[in-house]
Amino acid sequence: MLRTALSTFALIFLAELGDKTQLAVVALASQTESPLGVFLGAACALVVSALAAVLLGCNLPRLLPESATRITHYVAGGLFILVGAWTIWKA
Repeated sequence: MLRTALSTFALIFLAELGDKTQLAVVALASQTESPLGVFLGAACALVVSALAAVLLGCNLPRLLPESATRITHYVAGGLFILVGAWTIWKA
């Protein structure tokens, strides 16, 4: 379990660096006198978002047949590639 937690932490930490959520938190923190409130709000939002993703991921195989789950993985991967290519093209 520790290995899974550490690899998940590393993946999410690197993926979140410099993304729009982090930039929004920077902007909010710069406009408030309560940086702790911004931290707590952002941390809770990330926890709830991750919880929703984990619950969906755990229950998806029960809700869909295996073939649909496999197709979902391919579609998600394809969308990541398309968004990445579009981002590079727009840069």
